[in-house]
Amino acid sequence: MNKPVRALFAVATAVALTSSCGVGEDGGPPALVPMPKEVPTKPEYQDADAVVRALGTAGIPCKVLRRSPADPKFGTGLDCRAEIKGTTFENQIDVSNPENYQRDRIGDSIASRRKAPYSHTLVAAGNWYVRVMEPRYAPRIAQALRGVVLRPEGDKIPDYPLPSIPAEPRYKNVGALADALDAAVGCADRKSQGSAVIDCTTGKKSGTPNCATLALHATPADRDRTLREAIAYKGVPATLVTAGNWTVNLCDDGLGERVARALRGRVVRYDGG
Repeated sequence: MNKPVRALFAVATAVALTSSCGVGEDGGPPALVPMPKEVPTKPEYQDADAVVRALGTAGIPCKVLRRSPADPKFGTGLDCRAEIKGTTFENQIDVSNPENYQRDRIGDSIASRRKAPYSHTLVAAGNWYVRVMEPRYAPRIAQALRGVVLRPEGDKIPDYPLPSIPAEPRYKNVGALADALDAAVGCADRKSQGSAVIDCTTGKKSGTPNCATLALHATPADRDRTLREAIAYKGVPATLVTAGNWTVNLCDDGLGERVARALRGRVVRYDGG
């Protein structure tokens, strides 16, 4: 995953029809960011469940885990878990109502998700987009849904060796990892992103709240792919702490060494240059 699943970036209300933050030059709302030109206008899907069915028809069953509370008059959204070649991963599906959606509003939401610190990998077309939490399988999802892959903004940098990563400690579940982080620098406002990922807020007690994404990984190779993806894009700085079967992606870059000492991990950092 690239700069994985960032906390405090609430899952869009399925349809990405909320306004952008800030103001424009004339004091009004800022102009919407158009949909990228390479995104096809078709296919459209009636709702998020139709996307799940399309994945299943293409040989990628995706088990529904949770649904967005969005108003179906505007659109629908859900999270589902897929499996490809033995690797399970989640997808966040957002579908605008095909009767009344505005393409540029979807484009605006897509643009915000591709930027740092979120840096999501998306698949999109028509009136929908899917956040793919295992970016290496985004092309397979795009093929199944007849969409295109939208990578995080910023040029990729060449791979470079990761530091030596301790084999221990390991955690049985991501909740235990969150408890360890909480004891060190705080881990409040926890939001589960499935069985192996939690978003939370560090530093609330000290008055310096910031986001963090915690994840467990099935194998060292999966862990290392997550690390490399997080530090792969120019202009997207990243600070992670890792060991064993886990990673903690910190929005507060200054916490890296402190968390590493407390959790007996190793800092992996890229300054974005």
